[in-house]
Amino acid sequence: MTKKRQMKSAARLYAVQALFQMEHSSQTVETVVNEFLDHRFGAVYDGDEMAEGDTDLFRKLVDGAVNNQALIDQMTDRALVAKWPISRIDPTLRALFRAAGSELTQSDTPPKVVITEFVDIARAFFPEGRETSFVNAVLDHMAREARPEAF
Repeated sequence: MTKKRQMKSAARLYAVQALFQMEHSSQTVETVVNEFLDHRFGAVYDGDEMAEGDTDLFRKLVDGAVNNQALIDQMTDRALVAKWPISRIDPTLRALFRAAGSELTQSDTPPKVVITEFVDIARAFFPEGRETSFVNAVLDHMAREARPEAF
């Protein structure tokens, strides 16, 4: 994996974590974004170096998810089974769908790349579970709605 691609992958993971943190605290976007940029990107914890992230992509994903949350949540709701509105799903998955939805609607990254990247993130958070195939199905639905021309 190239360094540039690694940094983009790290930015996506950090965006999911930042969105999760914002939902579980009363912190503003700026506070959370700055905390991540100052303390997570490339930081060293107990000898483990955190990945350096693509700061522009990170900022774009978080801002896009926050500024377009209603639109993205509605898109996610349509992709979920009717019984499961976004408010009832795991908060980590909710943050993941918001970050992915931001990239699907606000960037020109090929949808298949977005899906693959965020399915990998789901696998990191839920190594044992069925969440990865669930995430794959929901993101595929969202991508087809957001960028039908790509399919």
